[in-house]
Amino acid sequence: MVFDLDVKHCSSNNNNIPATMMGNPTALTRYLSFTSSRDWFYRYTFQYAGLQSVVSDLGEGTIMHCWVPKVFKECKPNLLLVHGFGANAMWQYADAIHHFIPKFNVFVPDLLFFGRSYTTQQERTEAFQARCLMKLMDIHGAQKLSFVGISYGGFVGYSLATQFPEVVEKAVLCCTGVCLEEKDMKEGLFKVRDLEEASRILMPQTPDKLRELMRLSFVKPPKGVPNWILSDFINVMCKRHFQEKKELIEQILKDREVLSLPKITQPTMIVWGEEDQIFPLELGYRLQRHLGSNAQLKVIKNAGHALNIEKSGEFIKQLKAFLIESAPVAKDPTTIEWWNN
Repeated sequence: MVFDLDVKHCSSNNNNIPATMMGNPTALTRYLSFTSSRDWFYRYTFQYAGLQSVVSDLGEGTIMHCWVPKVFKECKPNLLLVHGFGANAMWQYADAIHHFIPKFNVFVPDLLFFGRSYTTQQERTEAFQARCLMKLMDIHGAQKLSFVGISYGGFVGYSLATQFPEVVEKAVLCCTGVCLEEKDMKEGLFKVRDLEEASRILMPQTPDKLRELMRLSFVKPPKGVPNWILSDFINVMCKRHFQEKKELIEQILKDREVLSLPKITQPTMIVWGEEDQIFPLELGYRLQRHLGSNAQLKVIKNAGHALNIEKSGEFIKQLKAFLIESAPVAKDPTTIEWWNN
């Protein structure tokens, strides 16, 4: 994506920019913050699309930030877009929101310990995240909703659907390994050896680890990205709440077994990248078998874990077909649709 840098909205103090840099775009970009500028660009995109940034106090030391409609229309259905591990909610849904705002009241929250959301509570389960989301949706008047959950966001969304079945109408789970088991790590299903290595990759603190995350997330990862841009991204997006995020990852795997996973009853679409190296496609098959005829699995070829970015057009096409056009749920639990780009 190409965008302009607007010095007024970057994190650095413009008055301190050396005069020699003002005529040098490369030096100016380094001096400011590429990541902060892109974050501002996404913020502008969300505001222009009709959303506003709201921070809500849920009580008991829990604060959640969410992009909500500037004008809430009761005649519209509600759509909750839940992000996964990464920068923040804006970065993962910037290409999608304008497709859905005409049809839905769209809500895009930052989960706890991402963006501007946090809690002083010690619980780190996706069930707790889901309960906080439910409180947030109550505050904003969303009594019924459908959701899209990407990766970790799907874990939270799945829990939302099991805890509040009367609220959730449809579910979209994108590359969401809710059917993983604790033994999978030991049996070599994942590229990483253990949770420590997973944490170092999912929350990169060095350019090398960020490059490794990109290699695992994309079929064709970006090449030639200089260290200073990667370091800037890490400094802006990956330093805060490191320990808390590590605990979130640990809770995902702890004592997890498919047999103990409740089955959600809402119509469900599962979307997966054929070459996902974070949550391998086998977990998509497991989830489809677990939910049976209640779910349909869409496999996108030449896509990895970050298919919402790598194959954004196909991703949005599938979301629109399921959420807007009311595509029928597959009756045969073995039915799997493959999509080429």
